[in-house]
Amino acid sequence: MGRVAVLVMEMQRGVVGDLTKFPDLVAVCARRDVIANTALVLRAARRAEIPVIHCTAAFRPDRAGSHSDNCPFIVALLKDPEHMLEGTGAVEVLPELRADDDLESRRHHGFSPFTGTSLDMTLRSLGVSSVVALGVSLNLGIPGLALEAVNLGYRVTVVTDAVAGIPDDYARAVLKHTVSLLATRTTAAGLVETWR
Repeated sequence: MGRVAVLVMEMQRGVVGDLTKFPDLVAVCARRDVIANTALVLRAARRAEIPVIHCTAAFRPDRAGSHSDNCPFIVALLKDPEHMLEGTGAVEVLPELRADDDLESRRHHGFSPFTGTSLDMTLRSLGVSSVVALGVSLNLGIPGLALEAVNLGYRVTVVTDAVAGIPDDYARAVLKHTVSLLATRTTAAGLVETWR
């Protein structure tokens, strides 16, 4: 199987934390224990010396390096000039998920953690050939991560109880009809048991 790394997608204060603009996503995460299940996986990964990489998103105040008018969702988000600004608390990883030895891969454009970042090179330099994906959202980020990872030659596992999207029934459909075509699916407890 090769070396594994955990990719944590956008578990940031401005996405699912105390500075969020997405209360529906926060509610789904709370109902499904996404943050607790993510923390469980991350603790197990660190014990097994598996790299943890937080894939984060941010914008510069001047929007340099970001296409800001090519996607309806981004256009709507950026009507708020303070949305997910570099250097603000909103772009920080949730404190309960962060450890000193974790890595971070930040992007300023797009919905996939591989686009316009050094993530692929980082994974290759670590000898990684398989990635475990968790975080948000099943609407865009997780399918984008899985598709690009597969295109780049990685094996992908998605932790089904450590991901979320809105509405919840749509997210379940994405797991069943899209993610299942790209990735192995497992639960947090199942993955933790594998890593013991």
